[in-house]
Amino acid sequence: MQVNGKLRAKISVPAGLNDDKAKELALGDFKIVELLQGKELVKVVVVKGKLVNIVIK
Repeated sequence: MQVNGKLRAKISVPAGLNDDKAKELALGDFKIVELLQGKELVKVVVVKGKLVNIVIK
C-alpha cells in the first residue's frame, strides 16, 4: 500500500479481490490509519492485483 506514492505497508490478500474490498482493507490497516489522522483523503487508486495508492493532503 502506498500513501502519496511512497510504500508504507504491505498486506497479502487473495487473488481476484474486488476493488472495494481492497480499498476497505487498505484504509483499515493500522499504519495507514495513523498516517491519515489529521489529513484529508483526496483519492484512493486501486491497481487490481498490484497495489493501492492513497492520496492525502
